[in-house]
Amino acid sequence: MTNGFATDVLICGAGAAGLTLAIDLARRNISFRLVETLDDPFGGSRGKGIQPRTQEVFEDLGILDRMVSVGGFYPRQREYRDDGNHCDTDVLASEPATPAEPYHLPLMVPQFLTERMMRERLAELGAAPEFGTELVGFEQDADGVMARLATKAGAETIRVRWLVGTDGGRSVVRHALGIDFPGKTLGVRAIVADVTLSGLSRDVWHRFGEGDMQRQISACPLAGTQLFQLQGPIPLHGDVDLSPAGLTALLAERTGRDDIAVQAVSWASAFTMNARLADHYRVGRVLLAGDAAHIHPPTGGQGLNTSVQDAYNLGWKLAAVLTGGPARLLDSYEEERRPVAQAMLGLSTRLLDAMKRGDMRRGRDVHQLDIDYPESSLALENPGRTGGLLAGERAPDAPIRGAAGQALRLFDLLRGPHWTLIVFEGDRGLVSPRTGLHIHAIGRNGDLIDDAGHFQAAYAPSAGDWFLIRPDGYVGAIIATEELRSLTAYLASVGLGLDMKDAAHA
Repeated sequence: MTNGFATDVLICGAGAAGLTLAIDLARRNISFRLVETLDDPFGGSRGKGIQPRTQEVFEDLGILDRMVSVGGFYPRQREYRDDGNHCDTDVLASEPATPAEPYHLPLMVPQFLTERMMRERLAELGAAPEFGTELVGFEQDADGVMARLATKAGAETIRVRWLVGTDGGRSVVRHALGIDFPGKTLGVRAIVADVTLSGLSRDVWHRFGEGDMQRQISACPLAGTQLFQLQGPIPLHGDVDLSPAGLTALLAERTGRDDIAVQAVSWASAFTMNARLADHYRVGRVLLAGDAAHIHPPTGGQGLNTSVQDAYNLGWKLAAVLTGGPARLLDSYEEERRPVAQAMLGLSTRLLDAMKRGDMRRGRDVHQLDIDYPESSLALENPGRTGGLLAGERAPDAPIRGAAGQALRLFDLLRGPHWTLIVFEGDRGLVSPRTGLHIHAIGRNGDLIDDAGHFQAAYAPSAGDWFLIRPDGYVGAIIATEELRSLTAYLASVGLGLDMKDAAHA
């Protein structure tokens, strides 16, 4: 690197958020280092739910199919009653897939498998986490960050352009910045453990003592493994025995059965549930993402998913600034993502209250498909729209055809690190090509055909409407042909201002 920079971005923390950011930067040819204090990858199942919106993110990053191949879908849950009977119900409210929303059910993938698949994808892109490497301090100035690392080979000091803390709820980066982490302890302490056991079938999620915080315990068969995940509340104070014998005794006490035996424990944790949100996501050239910025109770399966989508939002903005885009782009990161985390904290806490009552059901609100950024500074409509798809909303999928006749999905065209511009029944030649922007036309003389009407149903276009879709799959702008000057200004504001004709004379 020039100007004394060892790399562009230092990412501290190689969990789901750090890996997502690393994959996104790697595919954009942005230099980075991904460091992790732990000597080895995390080995637990903790964040096992992959929500539909995160599945869309993983499809774009090139890892969804392998996630499905190593995981599976949630089984029905079996609630055991005190009279010895049981009732089987669906864990999740089921909705059919639609052309606009191709993924409609959460996947179950133990977190250690999710992160393994992400490391494999990162390796394909030529990078890897550096385990056993700890950030011990840093100082920043107007141009970069000086970071001090403790590595297996000894101390190291490097200068980087940006530092991102994805280092969890006890974030060293957040503490060093002095960012407050307000919220509350929720008065619930629980265990989670990955175990091999006998006495329970693997076809359902076994739940005992629902609604009773003294007796509640569940055993969920973990897709892609021979393990069960045990979960249950425990007293707020005191030691808990997480050995095979201790967990066997706990199961016997809470289920009233002596035929369930834990043979081995591969990972276990006792934790107190918190709901906390960082006051800021950025100070100068240092940013926070994932659990470093927000921590949730596990109810609703929102934590890992929110963390992945933080990094997915941040990656393209960091890359744009590093390649000459306006620095103010990064202001939109906290502007967009912090309200989402605030809403997810409220949802997870409400679901925790429902769990205490024994009536928790997860519906569409946990799928994260309805997250949008309507108030974002990056959302533009000209003229304003009063209905249909709006700027700032998630870009729907749509089955279409290419002009050559082959079947396509709109998501096929969006996949990758570029922006996508689509004009409906208009002249794509009115906007000049430029690096990082793919331009398509749907309709007469276009390169795409919407003969089944799925694009029209999802996007509600008028003839001559232009839809600009961001690299993270959200609609940045919707602009009529008569207002194309505002599109030119928008493109410049996100680092896409120089078209190919201009570049040839630059």
